[in-house]
Amino acid sequence: MQNSLYTGLFASLTTEHRMAMISNNLANVNTAGYKSDALAFKDTMIHFAHDFIREPLENLRSEPLFPEQCLRARTRIATKETDFSQGSMQFTGNQLDIAIVGEGFYRVNAPQGEYLTRSSAFTKGPDGTIMTKQGYPVQGTGGNIVLPPNASNVHVSADGAVYADGQQVGQLDVVTVEDPQLLRKVGNNLYGVPEGVGLQNVLDGERTMVSQGYTEAANVNVVYEMVNMIEVQRMFEAQQKVMSTANDVDKQVITTVGKAR
Repeated sequence: MQNSLYTGLFASLTTEHRMAMISNNLANVNTAGYKSDALAFKDTMIHFAHDFIREPLENLRSEPLFPEQCLRARTRIATKETDFSQGSMQFTGNQLDIAIVGEGFYRVNAPQGEYLTRSSAFTKGPDGTIMTKQGYPVQGTGGNIVLPPNASNVHVSADGAVYADGQQVGQLDVVTVEDPQLLRKVGNNLYGVPEGVGLQNVLDGERTMVSQGYTEAANVNVVYEMVNMIEVQRMFEAQQKVMSTANDVDKQVITTVGKAR
């Protein structure tokens, strides 16, 4: 019955990963620009050589040359994907809330290197640099975008041009990659870009634009995630019963076989 124990164990471990992902999605429901994750699972079937042999029998009474087919399931995570669909637009009126409408990411300069983000709620640093909530400078086409110390009116056009009191001080750089699924989440709503993956500028004011005074809400469907959480809990309970039953059968077999005759 060890096979049943291992099947329940692997299923429980993968279910735990799914629960952690659902919990993370729900925890970031109020994070501007957050993109939800989803997991898919598969059964890895262990095949034996005789499983693929269809032996001819001379007659119905012939003894089979090979044993019966034997397949054992091992649940595995098949894939993890991020849903990069557009989140809803929320009006704030803040001059430094600049949401991306369409595909693309902002480039930010963190201490560990350059990353991408969909965060749209920015602040002004002590020297006037436009930064994320974590203090990472938002990159423009010419580097950091720095606002004058006494600037009172900041305007950002749909094509990403940044003006302070009527004077242009920078140009936001919105980029994307050919396959966004290649990006990896590194925390703080940031995405790392693997080596060899090129960035393409997509801010054209038509297909992709920015909207000042708005933030992009997380694209997390709370009801959907809560239903998934209940489903995962029920699955975990069923897997525990499988392991418990297998353990009871093993104990019974050991006790029976070990009895003195």
